[in-house]
Amino acid sequence: MALGLESPAPPIKVENWLRGQPLTSFQPGKVYIVEFWATWCAPCVAALSDLVQLQEKYRDSGVEVLGIAARERAETAEEARSKLDAWLTEKLPNLNYRVGFDYTREMNKLWMDPSFSVGIPTSFVVDRDGHIAFIGSPTQLEEVLPKILTGSLRVSDVAKATDAERIADGKRTMPIFAKLIPAMKAQDWAKALSVPEEAVAALPDDVNFRVLQADLLLNKMRDLQAGLPVMRQLVRDAINKKSAMWMAGALRQLFDPANDNSHLPQAERFAMGNELSKHILAINPPQPGEAPKFASYLSVAQYYYVSGNKDRAIELIEVTLKSLDGPAHIPDNLKQQVVSELVQTLANYKGQKACYGSLCAAPQP
Repeated sequence: MALGLESPAPPIKVENWLRGQPLTSFQPGKVYIVEFWATWCAPCVAALSDLVQLQEKYRDSGVEVLGIAARERAETAEEARSKLDAWLTEKLPNLNYRVGFDYTREMNKLWMDPSFSVGIPTSFVVDRDGHIAFIGSPTQLEEVLPKILTGSLRVSDVAKATDAERIADGKRTMPIFAKLIPAMKAQDWAKALSVPEEAVAALPDDVNFRVLQADLLLNKMRDLQAGLPVMRQLVRDAINKKSAMWMAGALRQLFDPANDNSHLPQAERFAMGNELSKHILAINPPQPGEAPKFASYLSVAQYYYVSGNKDRAIELIEVTLKSLDGPAHIPDNLKQQVVSELVQTLANYKGQKACYGSLCAAPQP
């Protein structure tokens, strides 16, 4: 039975509570946010800070936040517990909600697996009568929480349709990730490659598997004979779809500074980069508009910077920063994460200190 909207909330079974008093059961009349996270997960770290503000804002409305550290990486439970305790002491000294620790995977079996939730951070919201009212990204909490407090979200036809789609997607992708994750951890690239190849055949319109397939071939296995045709097809499909998300994913494979692309045919690499960048700027021009720019403009700026047009790269980062104050709604925790990366990139490109509001960064290698 899938865990979804209107399902009774599973119990909380953690080994111990790292912060706050133990919670034995959900109390009627209260709303609980159950957040799965880990210290190695960058989006989780941003979400944890936002949850502090969310707890403060909605405490008087009967909202309680529970952080569940159920995926910490360590050889033993004691090592994981000590690592988490030290991390919380340093990073979140003003934490105002409970944090439970589970190394046994019991919480994953009760919550994550039956809800077909693969990645973290994942938020579950339990409403006043103990039923699931939301499962999804913590970036959506600010929007959905007021509706949950009034009881309108759980009975919404839109919410039910969205949750049904989430479960259907999870049923398709969870078996794929069950095979992919162990192979990636073991750095068995040949075995890992078989997974996105299978996924692309079944889900040809899922850009994540298309990008992963190119990444494994070109950057992990460095197999140009097999990888270049895959990359060329990804670029063609991205442009034909007129999708900035697809095009940005292709650009990252070619120009992300984390990748060593010295083995690629450079003329073709820059030709693909130029083509992708022109199409992204055409469908989402630099002028002010409702379309957010942070999802694709950083990749375009990386292309221009690597190709030697540093001034254009700086201009695009500055345009992206200005667009964050535009009409497009961006959740606070996501905006904070995006601004931090953009300001650091701007400082690196300029070779000097860069600031946006109160946030400043110095150049780093």
